[in-house]
Amino acid sequence: VASLVLYLFAEFDDAANLLAANPDATTISIDEPAEIPKNQRGHRQEPGREEDDELLGTDDSDKTELLAGQKKSAPFWTFEYYQTFFDVDTYQVLDRIKGSVFPVPGKNFVRLYVRSNPDLYGPFWICATLVFTIAVSGNLSNFFIHLGKPTYHYVPEFRKVSIAATTIYAYAWLVPLALWGFLMWRNSKVMNIVSYSFLEIVCVYGYSLFIYIPTAILWIIPQKVVRWVLMMFSLCLSGSVLVMTFWPAVRDDNRRIALATVGTIVLLHALLAVGCLAYFFDAPELDFAAPVTPAHNVSTVITKSQ
Repeated sequence: VASLVLYLFAEFDDAANLLAANPDATTISIDEPAEIPKNQRGHRQEPGREEDDELLGTDDSDKTELLAGQKKSAPFWTFEYYQTFFDVDTYQVLDRIKGSVFPVPGKNFVRLYVRSNPDLYGPFWICATLVFTIAVSGNLSNFFIHLGKPTYHYVPEFRKVSIAATTIYAYAWLVPLALWGFLMWRNSKVMNIVSYSFLEIVCVYGYSLFIYIPTAILWIIPQKVVRWVLMMFSLCLSGSVLVMTFWPAVRDDNRRIALATVGTIVLLHALLAVGCLAYFFDAPELDFAAPVTPAHNVSTVITKSQ
């Protein structure tokens, strides 16, 4: 014990002499590990590389996405499992809507807006709003077109709500499901293909339909040329979101397969827009004859003369 005490005092004297000779010297305790400077950890990154990695979802952002996916450990039959799909605030929803209406060339919608927190809140309510907007606007358009015709009697067509709901929700769920299955299959063939989760694809398709809500309201204008110009403009905006999102996922695949995949995505999106415009707004409507009010029956009393 005495020798240990003498050794500690000797070490303390050496440190004191060193500090006296050089006040700027730094002493390192053997009990505390030395910190590794941040600029010496791993490889040196190029300028702007961190921002690109964050945007493209590489390295740390991919690990964040994996950890975010591991947090959803609740069973799928519980309310907590589905609650995570609606865990977004108003600012996130508005930001994603803005990104779908004003697409940025060369930017990926999933990596830029959705990232590790895809939601079903926005797609569900966007589709629901679009269903009622198309159905109501279609009835109003039919009413304004035939307004003033004496032979026309307005009859609201409530069946358009169910038809619009079936069409839009089937498109917003079945097409992403088919695309997700195709990307998973091609990912097993080509390793460089970027894979998206089913929830991310549904999120992209749901937000891409938002532009059709104000467009459907403007379709009330009884001018076919104006309607088709509005449809083409909306189709270009929403279609560009889909192309810029899914082209990076298939561009490393076979050239023909990649072009066919993107072409099919655009074609199905165009069929939805053209079909809604043609069926709900430009479909020929039969003029229903105005109901004729029956005249009052005049009872004729015949008196027999005897």
